[in-house]
Amino acid sequence: MSEILENKVQELAAVASKLSPQEGLALLAKQFEGNIIFSTSFSWEDQAIAHMILSQSLPVKIFTLDTGRMFNETYYVWSRTNEQYNTRIEAYYPNQEDIQTFVSLKGPNSFYESVENRKSCCFIRKVEPLRRALAGNSLWITGLRAEHSPDRGDLPEIEWDETNKIIKYHPLLHWTTDEVRAFINQHGIPYNTLHDKGFVSIGCAPCTRAIQPGDDFRAGRWWWEDRTNKECGLHAHS
Repeated sequence: MSEILENKVQELAAVASKLSPQEGLALLAKQFEGNIIFSTSFSWEDQAIAHMILSQSLPVKIFTLDTGRMFNETYYVWSRTNEQYNTRIEAYYPNQEDIQTFVSLKGPNSFYESVENRKSCCFIRKVEPLRRALAGNSLWITGLRAEHSPDRGDLPEIEWDETNKIIKYHPLLHWTTDEVRAFINQHGIPYNTLHDKGFVSIGCAPCTRAIQPGDDFRAGRWWWEDRTNKECGLHAHS
């Protein structure tokens, strides 16, 4: 099955490159109905994509990864999104036994102590739940944008994720932050108000802080680590 999906990537990429994000989402939702899923962290770009999906009533499953350590503002925009679009975004949580064992052995804030501990925490709270969420699906919609990091500048709009054996679609890959914000304002889309306070990339509360003008996009994530290690593993390819 995975080989069949992988062989579709080039064909889909050629078609999607000629379409707007709204058109691309509509086409893929129809083609992969029942097996297409969107992961949201309620960021600017994810809220824009959610609006494109929900306002068109596209048959796309929407989920989020609730790590248990998210900001109150993130929970608020989650609730507002459910209310405004009359939807129920599904949540995936860390395995209870895994997180209980990790915290008992390492402590509640051990991610500050080493990259190894931080990546273990990310794996338990995000990567493993993501794998459960993606299982059985053929296409995964993400909010990745080229501006997010230098490594994402060369990403194709549609790619094969060998790690998760799934096609990935990044509809806003080439949108700028200004374009995303303008779309949010134009359509009255709920967004995380932390963005107004200098938070650009928003993750878990203990691991995210506001950045200063001119800082790297991800400077507010895991700021105590070397900048070359600033990935949680959700989009790592084996």
